[in-house]
Amino acid sequence: MGVIPVEETHDPRPTGKLFALRWKHEHLRAAILGAILVFAITIMFMSLLQKAATKNITIIDNGIASVIATQTSNVADLLEEHGVRVGPYDRLSASLTDPLEEGNRIVIDRALGITVKADGKHQVTHTTEDTVQGVISSLNLKLSGEDRITPALNSSLEEGMTISVVRVRKEVTETKYPITFKVVEKKNEDLETGKQQIVTPGKNGLVVFKTERVYEDGKLVSQEMIEKTVAQPAIAKVVSIGTKKKPEVTTLSYNGPPSSAEAQTVSLNGQRVKIKRLLTNVTLTAYSAGVESTGKDVGDSGYGITFSGSVVKEGRTIAVDPRVIPIGWWVYIEGIGFRRAEDTGSAIKGKKIDVYYDSEAHANRFGMKRGYKVYVIGPVKPSAD
Repeated sequence: MGVIPVEETHDPRPTGKLFALRWKHEHLRAAILGAILVFAITIMFMSLLQKAATKNITIIDNGIASVIATQTSNVADLLEEHGVRVGPYDRLSASLTDPLEEGNRIVIDRALGITVKADGKHQVTHTTEDTVQGVISSLNLKLSGEDRITPALNSSLEEGMTISVVRVRKEVTETKYPITFKVVEKKNEDLETGKQQIVTPGKNGLVVFKTERVYEDGKLVSQEMIEKTVAQPAIAKVVSIGTKKKPEVTTLSYNGPPSSAEAQTVSLNGQRVKIKRLLTNVTLTAYSAGVESTGKDVGDSGYGITFSGSVVKEGRTIAVDPRVIPIGWWVYIEGIGFRRAEDTGSAIKGKKIDVYYDSEAHANRFGMKRGYKVYVIGPVKPSAD
C-alpha cells in the first residue's frame, strides 16, 4: 500500500509592521489598567485623608444641642464656619483658640439683660445665671432673713426681667408705764363723819408694752403691740370713811361766772370747802387714753398727755369746757369725788364733763349720766386740814 504524505501547515513569517502593532496594543492596555489602578488608589487615599480630617463636634447653644461635622482646626474657625455669634456677655465653655478633636462638646450660655433694684439703686446687668438666686449671689448682695425679693429666689430668669430687693428690718421696743393705784373706800360706822383712816397705803404698779415696728428700705410701714406684761401690779389704797353723820351739803343757786368774791363754803365729803360756783344738771361721760377714745395707741406721740400737759390719771383727770370750768381748777362731782380739770375734747361743750378711767371697757360701761351737781372749787385742791 502506498503512504499518503501529510501536508505541512503554512505559517508565514510576520512582517515588522505587524509585530509593532501587536506590541503597541498589548502595552497600551497594560498602561490603561495601570492608570485606572493608580487613580483608584489616589481617590481611596484622599477619601481616607478627608475622613480622618473630619471631626464630629457637639454644640449646645442656650440648651439646644446639635452635632456638626467639620474640618476646621479650632473653636473660632468652627463658630465662624457655621455663623455662630458669641456676644461679649455670653459664656463659652472653651477658649476660641482651643484645637478641635473628635467628640468635643462646646457649650454656649447666652447672657440675659436683667435690672436689679436694691438699696436705692437701679443696676442693669447681663448674666448667664439661671435663677434669681444666681444673680443675687453673682452681685454679692447680702440678704437678711426678713428681706423681700421679687420674683422669688428660685424663679427662672427672662430677658428684661426686673428683680426687686426690699430691705426689711424689724425692731422691738419696750415702753414702761405706771399703773395708778385705785382708791377703795370702805364705810366705817364707828368713825365720825368727815374723818378718814388709811387702812392700806396704795402703791403704783408697772406695765411694760412691747411694740414691734417694721421698716422697709428705712421707712416705717407698720407697728404693732405684741406683748403687754404687768411687771408689778398696783396695790389699792384702802380708806376707811366715817359714816356716823351724813355730810352737810349746802345747795347754791348761783350759776354765774367764777369769782373769788362770791365764794361760799359748803361741806363736801366731810370737809368744809370754799366753792366758786355750783353747776346743776351736769352731764357725765367717761373716756380713756386708748384708740377708741383718743385715736392714739401706746407708743404714739402724745399718748396719755392731756391738754394741760400732764399725764392722765384715774381718780384725778377730767375733760371740761374751759369756758365753763377753767383748766387746772378742782371740782367736786356729786357721787364721784374731787377731780381736776386737765383735758378738753371736741364733744365736751357747756355743762358736760368727761371722767378719765384707765380701762377702756370701764369707760364704755360708764355710759352717759345726767342731772349731776358739780361744785367748782378753784386751782387748789382742798385738804383734810
